[in-house]
Order: sequence, then structure tokens, then C-alpha cells
Amino acid sequence: MQELDAVLELLAMLASDIRMPALLVLLVVAAVSDWRTYRIPNWLTFGGAFFALVYGTLAARTPTVGALSAFSGLGVGFAAMLPFYAIGIMGAGDVKLMAMSGAFLGPEQTLMAVLCTFIAGGVAALAFAIHRRRVGHMLANVKTAAQGMVVSSIAGIRPSAGIHANLSVGKLPYGICIAAGTVVEVLAHQLGYL
Repeated sequence: MQELDAVLELLAMLASDIRMPALLVLLVVAAVSDWRTYRIPNWLTFGGAFFALVYGTLAARTPTVGALSAFSGLGVGFAAMLPFYAIGIMGAGDVKLMAMSGAFLGPEQTLMAVLCTFIAGGVAALAFAIHRRRVGHMLANVKTAAQGMVVSSIAGIRPSAGIHANLSVGKLPYGICIAAGTVVEVLAHQLGYL
């Protein structure tokens, strides 16, 4: 009975603020698009971010606080994913999708959503590699990416961390992982777990 009350309270909270249903729809559309085409459309990420920034500014108690939260969340989402794009292991659409999600969530929730996304991405990558019987290749790629990040941070240069096509495990539509991680974070936050 207590679980039912928690679910009903969650649904009431989600329905009271248009941002969360809008974010959910945008994430589902992005995940489906990434699954089908390996692309996340700019109209979705830029349009969603614009909506979140405007609505977050206007719906807050004070516009300054709302704008600061929305822009900070956007910046946190962008900054968290940018290094992975810079070394070539993530696409620009993934970076923009996380930034858009951050504009909806604010900076603190965005950090947790990024963490949940990385966990979802790790699980998905491992399942994908196991399914394709390429776990050894995946581990070698992780080592190469980690070395590239270390070199980049020490030398301040962009390393050549591209993975050769014959070593690649395959393309993982990371928009699905971003959607899953963000939805888990929102639900956990609304239920009081995060």
C-alpha cells in the first residue's frame, strides 16, 4: 500500500510541472531517433533546451533564480560530456542531449543524472560486448580512452584516441543510455532516494 501511495504521489508531482513530462517525451524521441539512425536531431536538443530555459526562468519564484538554475544545469550537462566528445568516444548529439536535460533539471540533479547515465552506459556497453562476444576488445578500448584522457589532462592537448574500426565493438546509441539514466534520476529524486 505504501508503494502505491508513493507512485500516486510521484504521478501527481510529475503532472504538476509540465517540464518533467516534456523532458520525458523529448528523451523518448531522442532515444528512438538514436536507435534508428544513430543521430539525435538538433531541433530536439536546441528546441528542448530553449523551452527549458524559458520555462525555467518564467516559472521560478524569481526569474533570476530560475534562469541561473536552468543555465547552470545546461552548463553542467554540457561540461560533463564534452571531454568524451573531445577524445572521440561520444557524439555531439549525446553532449547536446545531456545539456538539454540539464536545462530541465538544474545543476545538482544534472550531476546525478550524468552519474546514472554513465552507469546505464556501462551496463549497456557490457551487455552489447557480451552479446557480440567482444569483451576483450571493449576492455582494450576503455584502456585506450582512459590513457587518452590522462594524456589530455597532463599535456593539455587533444590526444589521438580514435578507435580503429576493426577493434570497435560497434556503435552504441548512447542517447538511449542518457534517456534511461535521466529518467532513473528524475524518478529517484521525486521518490526521495537521491
